[in-house]
Amino acid sequence: MEAKIFFGDVEVGKTKTKEIKNPYSGDVVSIYPECDASDAKEALNIAQKAYAQNRKILLSQRVAWIEDVIEALKQNKEDIAKTITDEVAKPISFSRIEVDRCIETLRLTVSAAIQMHGETFNSDAMPSGKETMSFYKRVPAGVGVLITPFNFPLNLIAHKLAPALISGNAVVLKPTPEAPLTAYKFAKLFIQSKNRSPNALSLVYGDAEVGSTLVKSPIPRVISFTGSVPVGEIITKQAGIKKVSLELGGNAATYIDKSADLSVAAKKCAIGAFANSGQVCISLQRIYAAKSVAGEFSSLLAKETQKLITGDPYDEKTFMGPLINEEAAQRAQEWVESAVKEGASLLAGGKRDKNMFPPTILSKVTDEMSIVCEEVFAPIVSIVEVEDFDEAIFKINNSPYGLQYSIFTNDLKNTKRAIDEFECAGVVINDIPTIRFDIQPYGGSKLSGIGKEGPKYALEEFTEIKSIVIC
Repeated sequence: MEAKIFFGDVEVGKTKTKEIKNPYSGDVVSIYPECDASDAKEALNIAQKAYAQNRKILLSQRVAWIEDVIEALKQNKEDIAKTITDEVAKPISFSRIEVDRCIETLRLTVSAAIQMHGETFNSDAMPSGKETMSFYKRVPAGVGVLITPFNFPLNLIAHKLAPALISGNAVVLKPTPEAPLTAYKFAKLFIQSKNRSPNALSLVYGDAEVGSTLVKSPIPRVISFTGSVPVGEIITKQAGIKKVSLELGGNAATYIDKSADLSVAAKKCAIGAFANSGQVCISLQRIYAAKSVAGEFSSLLAKETQKLITGDPYDEKTFMGPLINEEAAQRAQEWVESAVKEGASLLAGGKRDKNMFPPTILSKVTDEMSIVCEEVFAPIVSIVEVEDFDEAIFKINNSPYGLQYSIFTNDLKNTKRAIDEFECAGVVINDIPTIRFDIQPYGGSKLSGIGKEGPKYALEEFTEIKSIVIC
């Protein structure tokens, strides 16, 4: 099926198109139009005009708009799930979960928008304000540019698009080039709603040229991006004076305490390291295990990993499919080979077959190895033995990233220390750092990003405070 451009409510095709092939089978699964800078400018101009109208539409209509999309998404759940699997080879059971999460995200957005409010403030606290009454309200920021990745090609759009529209903005969406049809089908649900705000959503495709045109333009007030640190740095330099929200890379870690339930920890770590083929910003990449339990834990993790079913993403039983492309699989193998040459031991996996890269466990990893220093974005996890929690805290924090960390422990003192001393934006106790609830404030510290997602917090990114003083 062919994806189309949306210039506002108008659907447009182009002669020049590109094909998307399923990463597992190699079959062509979708076609999308090649966009250029002129398409990006056209979409921005439409959004600028639409913003003047959408900001005036009652919240009740915007709520009805999102509720229409929720119902349409429920009716088209299987088709959307299959499209996700077609384009990015996410196992079909997980694609269905993503659609369910998307519905949940939309519902949470409606609830958060209804509860969003301003406050009074005491301008009469100073003598100069003795006869004033003052308050502030939240108002839409303006035009938003939304740039989304391939690993959650539906729900990560929802986390940006729904808060932006329900708060009265107009947007231009540029989804990942790897999943254009998923984005097109989702956007169409918004545009088909009888309660839509006319032309408030435009959809274009492309890479650097289109992205740079959108980001550099003086029209947008908000840039919301999820992706890599290098691209995030480019956006920061190009954007100028705008609100910029960046959800960037991670290097998630956990600590296995000597008091932990090792069996439970191993089962959960296998999921955290290898779900979605490790293509998750909070995928578990580093495991620091207390020396007294490291050997036993490593054996348990290897056994749990052997139970995972890999292969055909259309098989209901498959846990892990391929990486997004052969280049990603080749890069993963090179990282593993480099670590082994530097002294690491391979406990499982490590050899690719085209786009398939098996769940891979490394031990005897040192702090200098790239496999623990950088984000691998592949199904690779490294186990590092440490003497105690002091050493683990130092090593875990010794990273330019700071998205989410976790600890497995039954020691209350270490639980409190993890909460206080982990240098990251999210801490998880007795589970993997790969957990994300769609209601939570989600975003990174250090190089992992700026700003927060989660409907309540995204609404703050897409709105601004207007102060009112009545004299």
